[in-house]
Amino acid sequence: MFVIPYASLLVIVALIIFASIRVMREYERAVVFTLGRYAGVKGPGLIVLVPFVQQMVRVDLRTLVLDVPSQDVISRDNVSVKVNAVLYFRVIEADKAVINVENYHEATSQLAQTTLRSVLGKHELDEMLAERDKLNDDLRAILDAQTDSWGIKVANVEIKHVDIDESMVRAIARQAEAERNRRARIINAEGEQQAAERLVEAASMLATEPAAMQLRYLSTLHDIANDRSSTIVFPMPIEILPQLFGGGQNAPARPRPAPAADTDKPIEVVRGDAA
Repeated sequence: MFVIPYASLLVIVALIIFASIRVMREYERAVVFTLGRYAGVKGPGLIVLVPFVQQMVRVDLRTLVLDVPSQDVISRDNVSVKVNAVLYFRVIEADKAVINVENYHEATSQLAQTTLRSVLGKHELDEMLAERDKLNDDLRAILDAQTDSWGIKVANVEIKHVDIDESMVRAIARQAEAERNRRARIINAEGEQQAAERLVEAASMLATEPAAMQLRYLSTLHDIANDRSSTIVFPMPIEILPQLFGGGQNAPARPRPAPAADTDKPIEVVRGDAA
């Protein structure tokens, strides 16, 4: 007769204990509310709640990955592009993430989309393509500052892809080709300038000693001679030709030009008889 009420009491007590005990993992926190009022953050481990009086909200503290959808952006130089990104963030204050915002995951996603459009719209297309690290830092700083009141820490923002129209891709390719041609011409001109400077220095050094020029001529034999050639074209300076053909010190002296007429003597003019 007394077995049934006793068994029912045991079942009720077991249900109360089961409803009051919660186990929180290491990466989870429980935001506890007592009769609707904030009572604190508990966990990790075993926590005990008063049934029907206290409620809790689980919050994951691990880093979450948010894929920002592709956004239509008009750059500062009026180029239409589509940009998507990925966002890494985590909750560092569980109470703010539950109390200050309804759904922190959705709120962060919408904020990332609007911030991506507004920040990239202030930069030109070349900056989007070449200065992604700087843009990533700017996006991260802005999102981190705006989500600070939600208890969220933005760890990193990475721009994944910048989709450009096909016509703009061809224009960029032509611009890159022109830039490479310009650099090639500049490098070629600098090489010619350096070569000219070295030739001038070499000529100055060789001009100080005439024998140095002869040695330089002899050194060219190593470059023009090979195993199959039986003829060697040897460059010979014109200055040594008179010495080889007897035109040295024994060469006859050149005749001196006749002296100019004396301008002091009077000039006689002979006139013929008139016809």
